[in-house]
Amino acid sequence: MQIVFPNIREELIMDAMMAELEKQQSQREEEIYQISTLVAGNFDLQEVLDRLAEAAVRITNTTACSIRLLDEESGDLKMRSTYGLSEAYRNKGPVTKDDPVIKEAFEGKAVVLDDMRVDPRVQYREATIQEGLISQLTVAMIFRDKPLGVLRLYSSEPNRFDENSIRLARLVATQCAVAITNARLYAEALEGARMAEQMRLAAVIQRRMIPEKAPCMKGLDIRAHYQPCYEIGGDLYDFLQLDEHTLVVGIADVIGKGLPAAIMMSMFRGALRAYADGGYGRHSMQEIIAKLNRVACRECRDGEFITLFMARIDTRENTLTYCNCGHEPGLLRRGKELIELEEGGLVLGVWPDAEYSIHSIALQQDDILLLYTDGLIDAMNFEGEIWGRQRFFEAIGKCCVHSSESFIRSLLTWRRRFVGLASQTDDTSLVVIRRDEKYIPSPEDCDCSKSEGK
Repeated sequence: MQIVFPNIREELIMDAMMAELEKQQSQREEEIYQISTLVAGNFDLQEVLDRLAEAAVRITNTTACSIRLLDEESGDLKMRSTYGLSEAYRNKGPVTKDDPVIKEAFEGKAVVLDDMRVDPRVQYREATIQEGLISQLTVAMIFRDKPLGVLRLYSSEPNRFDENSIRLARLVATQCAVAITNARLYAEALEGARMAEQMRLAAVIQRRMIPEKAPCMKGLDIRAHYQPCYEIGGDLYDFLQLDEHTLVVGIADVIGKGLPAAIMMSMFRGALRAYADGGYGRHSMQEIIAKLNRVACRECRDGEFITLFMARIDTRENTLTYCNCGHEPGLLRRGKELIELEEGGLVLGVWPDAEYSIHSIALQQDDILLLYTDGLIDAMNFEGEIWGRQRFFEAIGKCCVHSSESFIRSLLTWRRRFVGLASQTDDTSLVVIRRDEKYIPSPEDCDCSKSEGK
């Protein structure tokens, strides 16, 4: 009787092969899972790209991988990450969306080059040969029908990429597109949060520059209101009490919005204080305005300028001396009469040799000086109608005049009735000074009403 023994060696080999295949499959599934974590996670874009390139090589069991992202402005596909490629090959030259392989990939095709050494579509054949690469597979990374770039796999073997390789490459490319989009959105969110924090801090600093208290001067009832359109802006008002009977007040508007306008406003406030505070003993208002104009000309760029209304009130002489540098005219309400204070000159920052005229007017009992920025009258309602100067003047005539505080409240109430809750596009600053020889302020009376802009 013949006894047949099983070929134990062949069975062991088969078992080993099956175990290796199962191991490879397990590793492949693990790599695909790792890609899915990149899709859901919050990662830096470059970190995502580097990890994707490595995972693509491992999943497809190929030699190398490159990821190029499309630059919409230039039309080039920038090399952003590679795995298994030399520095020389990474920097071999530009690739554009007009490249025939890229065109096909962006049309949704999986482009296979079985032998790059002889394929006429290869742009950098010598670099490819030196790198030892032979076959290539290119698939597009597309998110919501928009191409983001291409994923390329390389092999040192000819005819390496079959239908299974294409299927895996498409799977990886799809995951890559989602992960890249998510990483970009995450980066934008971080940048937005960083900018929001900077804007918040800038707004805090800017609000410190707006006076919390008006000077307490006998005979002058002073109030102010500030409401930024955004967190920070270009409006400014300031007070300087030179002595017991002399007050300098300035209101300005830096043309612009946001951080640049706030920085310019900060610079100009420093110059205004420096020249006005120490200048009146040596220089006239005309000379001070000329200096401020030269500062603005040095600092302002094309399209930038500053409007300013500057006034000096002398309660002993009962005079109001002012200069209007392209700003909204100051208004003097005297009984039922409304006097516009227009004398002055150009906006600041346009022409360094501009000339400015100074004008004086007598200040009488119960006169009310009103200074404001254009955001006050340019406020719009939901229908897009502007409050405007005519409605503004009519409201002034209806305002309560018992005190500066009641005047401001009444004026803003009339504006609010017109604009409602409509969002505004410009800052609002308002200064009201009432001449009352009997007025004796207390510290509480000198608080400036400041809106938080919320």
